[in-house]
Order: sequence, then C-alpha cells, then structure tokens
Amino acid sequence: MAGHSFLNVKKDSQTMAKNDTTIFGNNNNSSSSTVSLMKIVILVISALLAFFVRLFSVLRFESVIHEFDPYFNYRTTRYLAENGFYNFHNWFDDRAWYPLGRIIGGTIYPGLMVTSAVLFNLLKMLSFPVDIKDVCVFLAPLFSSLTTIITYALTKELSDEASGLVAAAMISIVPGYISRSVAGSYDNEGIAIFCMLFTYYMWIKAVKTGSIFWSCLCSLAYFYMVSSWGGYVFLINLIPLHVFTLIITGRFTKRVYVAYSTMYCIGTLLSMQIPFVGFQPVQSSEHMAAFGVFGLCQLYAFNSFIRSKLSQEYYSILFRSLVLFIGIISLSAIIILTIIGKISPWTGRFYSLLDPSYAKNNIPIIASVSEHQPTSWSSFYFDLQILVFLFPVGLYFCFKNLTDYNIFIILYGVTSIYFAGVMVRLMLVLAPVMCILSGIGISRLLTIYCGHLDSTTGQSSSSTTHHQSERKQKRIENTFVMKKEVATVFVFIATGMLLSYGYHCIWVTSEAYSSPSIVLSARTHDGSRIIFDDFREAYYWLRMNTPEDAKIMSWWDYGYQITAMANRTILVDNNTWNNTHISRVGQAMASDEQHAYKIMQELDVDYVLIIFGGLTGYSSDDINKFLWMVRIGGSTDRGRHIKEQDYYTTSGEFRVDKEGSKTLLNCLMYKMSYYRFGSVYTEGGKPPGYDRVRGTEIGNKDFELTTLEEAYTTEHWLVRIYKVKKMPNRG
Repeated sequence: MAGHSFLNVKKDSQTMAKNDTTIFGNNNNSSSSTVSLMKIVILVISALLAFFVRLFSVLRFESVIHEFDPYFNYRTTRYLAENGFYNFHNWFDDRAWYPLGRIIGGTIYPGLMVTSAVLFNLLKMLSFPVDIKDVCVFLAPLFSSLTTIITYALTKELSDEASGLVAAAMISIVPGYISRSVAGSYDNEGIAIFCMLFTYYMWIKAVKTGSIFWSCLCSLAYFYMVSSWGGYVFLINLIPLHVFTLIITGRFTKRVYVAYSTMYCIGTLLSMQIPFVGFQPVQSSEHMAAFGVFGLCQLYAFNSFIRSKLSQEYYSILFRSLVLFIGIISLSAIIILTIIGKISPWTGRFYSLLDPSYAKNNIPIIASVSEHQPTSWSSFYFDLQILVFLFPVGLYFCFKNLTDYNIFIILYGVTSIYFAGVMVRLMLVLAPVMCILSGIGISRLLTIYCGHLDSTTGQSSSSTTHHQSERKQKRIENTFVMKKEVATVFVFIATGMLLSYGYHCIWVTSEAYSSPSIVLSARTHDGSRIIFDDFREAYYWLRMNTPEDAKIMSWWDYGYQITAMANRTILVDNNTWNNTHISRVGQAMASDEQHAYKIMQELDVDYVLIIFGGLTGYSSDDINKFLWMVRIGGSTDRGRHIKEQDYYTTSGEFRVDKEGSKTLLNCLMYKMSYYRFGSVYTEGGKPPGYDRVRGTEIGNKDFELTTLEEAYTTEHWLVRIYKVKKMPNRG
C-alpha cells in the first residue's frame, strides 16, 4: 500500500477542505465581509500590540542596547553600515581576544547585521534621518510584529483562521518570546524566530502542494534562518524527523518527496555559502540525520518504482538483497568517514542537549552560562502561564484530526518541550508552538461551546446550513444535559483565563524583561525607583582615561560591552571559542596576588575590571561567578594546581566570612572585590564590611594591594577598575 500511495497520489480530504470562514460558531453570507474585516482588524491589533508592548524599556529608560551579546552585534552592524559588506566580511578585529584577534566575517551569523544595514540604507534612501543604533534598538520589536503575522498564517494552514487569530494574539505578548525581542534586545534570536516560523510555513505549503515553487521558497527561508542563528540545527533535524515519521507511518507521497528533496538540496547548498557554516551541513554529525533521510527518500522512491515493474517474487528477492547491501555499505562508509575525520563528532552544546549533565562534568565553560542551565518548573509558568494547560488540548485536537501537516506540529511541540526543559535558552523555541497549539485548542473549544449558545443562527442562514446546524443541534441535545448553562460557564471561565493571561504577560514584561542589564533599577521602601548606571559610567571612564592601546582583563561576560562601549582591547569575550585563553584569565582571578601578577604580565594586562554587588545587593557579581572561574581555570594543564575544593571550608561551604577558606580569602578576585570594603557601612545595624549579597561580614578586611592599584570605582561600587603596576626597575 505504501508504494501504491506514493505512485498514485490523491489529495487528502482534509487538505481539500476549505478553511472555516468564521471566528467562533456559524456565519452567514450577509455578514462575511464584516467578519473578514474583523479578522484583519484583530490581526493588525495583534501585530501592533507585539510591537508596542516591547517598548517598555524605551519608555522607562533611554534608547539603549540590552545585555551582553547585543553590544557585539551593534558594533559589527555599525562597522558594516559605515564600511560596506566587503570590508565587513574581511574585517580582522584586533581589539578582541588579545593577542589572538578575531576574523569577524568567518565567525558570525551575518543575517542580523545585514538585515539592519539593509533597513538602515532603505530608510536613508527614503530620507528618514535615523541612526544605525535606532535601527538596532527597534529591529526586534519590528520582527515580533512580523512573527505575529506569520504565526497567524502558519496556524491557519494547520487548522483554521480562528485558531490563527488566537495564536497570533497569544504570541504577540507571550513572555517566553518577549524576553528576547524587547526594544534594545539586539540579538540573533530577535529575527531568528520569525525566520524559523517562516520556514515552517513554507514547509507546510510545500508538503500540502508538492510544488517545487513552495519548496524553493522554503529553501530560501531556511537560508535566511541559517544566516541568522545557530539554532537552525533544530530546524534541519525537525523537518527530516517529520519526513521520516511520514515514511514509517505509510503517509509518504510524491508531494513530500518533491518538497523534501528540493528543500534539502537547495537549502544545503545555500547554507554552505555562510562562511561560519561552511561544509558543516555535509560533514558534521548534527546534520547527518537530514542527509540520511534524504538518502532514505531516494531509496523509498526507487523501491516504489521497482515494485511497480517487477513481480512480487522477484521484487522480494531484490529487496532483501538491496537492503543488506546498502545497509552494510552505508554503515561502513559512516565508520570510515568518522575515523578519518570527514564526519566531525557532535559538539559539546549538542551533547548537553542529549545529556544535561555532560557539560557540567566535561565542559565547564558551557555549563557556566546561565542560559544553558536546565529549566525550572516555575519558569514554564512564568514564561507561558495558561499555555502550559492549553498546550495538551491543542495536541488532542491535532491527534483527533491527524494529517501530514498536523504530524509536523505535534513533533515540533513534543521535541521543543524536551529541549526547553534541558536548556533555559530554548524556551524561546518552545513559546511559538505553545501559542500555536494553545490557539488551536482554545479556538476549537470556544467554537464548540459558542455553538451551544447560538440558537438563532439557523433562522438567518441558508437552507443547507440550516439543515446541517439542525442535525448538529440534535446530536448535541442527545448528548448533553443543560448544554447552554454549561457552555455559558465555560465561556466565562475561558474569558477569565485569557484576561488573566494578558495581565500576566504585561506584568512579566514590565517587571522582568523591560529593564536593560546595562542600566539597573531598584525600588526603595517608599516605592520610588533608583537607577544604577554604573556600567556605562565605568566604560565611559575607561574610554576617556586610559590609553587607546590599553588591554583590559575581565571575566568573559563583559568582553563585548567593554569593546563596544569603552573601545578598548580585551583578552576574552562572550564568543568563548578559546577555552585555554579563558582558563588563563580564570587562573589569574583564582590565584594569590603574586602568582596572578605573573599571569597578568604574561598576558600584557594594563587594567583589570570586576563586578562587585556587595554594597548594592547585586547578585550577579563576580564573587557569585567565582567558582566557575576556578573550574574553568583548573580545566587545562597549566591550571592543574587550581582545585575547587581548596576554595571551600572543611565542611564543604563556600563562605567569604572569617570561616572561609584561606585560599579564597587571599586570592586576587577576593581582594579586588573587597579592597577598602571592610570600612564601609552597608546596612543599619550591621558591622562595617557587611556583604549584602552573601549576607555576612567579610573575613579579610585589613589588607593592601601590592601589584595593583585602584584606578576607579563607580558610584555604587558595582564596577571596580584596577591598574596593574609596572614591574620595579631592577637595575
């Protein structure tokens, strides 16, 4: 039957069925134009809401770039806009990873920068006086509006227009997506989610039609996705998984064959044009599933052709022989290519998705990133709220009406839930499918229950519709008791849940995702807001008071910001491509002052920058990150003498008070953080030197620095900068 269905494709009844032209319940011809207008208005409002709700940070503060990575993206985009694509592509950045440097064009996904530069030049052509920074700040909100529209289109292809409108409204304010698309959040994910959903939409159209045209558009959308974000690996494994599922369930048809073969061939060739990707699509293990499914499609099609030409007896003999031969050849080829290095092994980040404990046990640099930690249960509710409960409802309706394209959204939902649970960062991938399936679920339920309330529609509809509604009404009457009362209660509950969802999303956006990390804020006892602008204060001081060729040592988290805002050379940054170099910085931070001085001389360091939150209560400071510096510093051969247990007490505690480890109380990071802090009063009723983050009085107060001198400390002590003393003249 599988071969027969492949050779003789008939359009599925569900595929041929027309989409429902109503919002909830029935509709008559006289009001069809009004309903269509309502749909357009709802969609436009959702898109505008997606844009404006992401402007909280601009309303609260000035137009600033958020977080850490966006500062690198902004710096490279500005270079692209000022110097052109050719110079950008060949740019060697000597201010990063001193003394190694970095080749920018070959180590980034350029889609974000190119998109911003194109919009900037287009606005200039139209005589709009904008700065490239403004384009960067507002790019993510703009693409969130486009994401809202493409979510509607994708959900409409999967279900109906009503579900599409609900899904669009949900994704416009869902916190899981807002966290990476607020104004100033100039990161790859800001456009990548749109690219991902756009690719999925094109894929569904290609599967439905079997058209080469839609398949080529899917390839182009995939190319845009590859140029924008490394998360394209999830996409290029999900689509092959969909095709493989269709094969093993006997649903593989010519439409799917044409769609996948075209998309894979053209998409792979296009993706290889990105220098940072290169030959990975045909060499790395992460892409082998897509290649294997492509080969399986060809074998399946060839098998169907041979089966139609031979008798059953000859076909069985040939089939068994070919399966054995191809299996042995394929397995041997994979083993040989892996041994000789033509197929690279999985990366550490990919292993950490399959085994959450892998990075912690083997690659501390990956485990140290907060975004790579497993997701807590509270985070699911915090970022998704009622979508957590509506998601299974949408899955139920997709299983109930199982089609080729519904299988895709089911696979997307199930796999994204797993990966979002393994890594916090991938909550961003889960949020769209949560909105899509929740939109399908709540829309179908409201359609059913609103239909129970509608008792007058049949009187104004056409005769055919009238008879159909009468038959449905009779079936309902035979099934339910007090159907109107139950429907009324359900509609009120659903309305309350949706209103609660809207309130929750606005509150989370306002409180959690609208304050840029570069400008901190807090509330006093009387409710007034205090602004901490220490980061920009420190970077401005570096720019204005240090030599232009000064080398700054800090932990890698702050590298992008220092380069972009202070315009100074840094040793390590957020690219984290060289574990040995980062380990050397970690060894300096974890060593005592004399040993650290030798490392700083070796690295040609002029200034050291640290983040300290003991005075203000800022918990994301370097003391709280210190154990990761110890682990990374001790992960290489030169740092073998640095052992994590030396920084704990005899009872296994990490403490900064008098009971703390002597190794900790005398290391460079401790001294730079608490220099002169022992005489500072931080809270009423507490002794001097009371650390508000650790909740204790520091144990080492009376010390002086011998190899460093304090150069600058910001107003609230959040950033402290030390100058490395020159070696004494030895004659």
